[in-house]
Amino acid sequence: MSSSSVAVAAPVEHMVLIKLRPEAVTSGAAAAMVSALQALPTLVPGVSYLHAGPVLRLRSPAADALGPTHLLHSRYATKADLAAYAAHPAHVAAVQAHIVPNALDTTAVDWVNAAESPSPVGPCAAVRLTLAKVKEGADVGQVVEKVAKASKDAGAGVARVSFGENFSPARAKGFQFVMVAVFDSVEELEAVEADGKVEEAKAALRPMLDEVMVLDFVVDDAAAASL
Repeated sequence: MSSSSVAVAAPVEHMVLIKLRPEAVTSGAAAAMVSALQALPTLVPGVSYLHAGPVLRLRSPAADALGPTHLLHSRYATKADLAAYAAHPAHVAAVQAHIVPNALDTTAVDWVNAAESPSPVGPCAAVRLTLAKVKEGADVGQVVEKVAKASKDAGAGVARVSFGENFSPARAKGFQFVMVAVFDSVEELEAVEADGKVEEAKAALRPMLDEVMVLDFVVDDAAAASL
């Protein structure tokens, strides 16, 4: 579920990766957690968009090692809105009741979208999340600049992207760069693997990156309704 608001051009974005206990996944605890998180936009002001749900696929060795089973992705107009959400009693209660007793591990990152345009999410959209650590001596700002140029060169036909530098390092496990790429379907997401421009962009970034974590997820209809 998502609050009904217009898309924000340069939203502040929040991503939490959750590794649930196996018994929580097979019982009703995971579904209860997702329902509680999905209800937050109706309870917390300032949430422009929120999706919570399972991970579809882990796409890299780093993702396999981290092992997230579920995630939460949300958007806000300002950093103050994100801070208010984090401190809101409804959010704190959902975390304490559903995540704390059921999660083996959590990883969280926050960023301001550095893309030129927003990345709206349509019904049943497929999303690829990429987290990266830069090599010693490299600058995460340069990674952001290269991705901005690559996404501009690729045009509108590849994906709707949001990316930027993580500004909340405390729970990020060292990941400094974040990107989400939104596709209309899982089939469209998988087809991007054969896109030459995407491969060129990856090749240009690899020398600057130390570790890259990639996973895919699918957005439910309700969460996509406002964006």
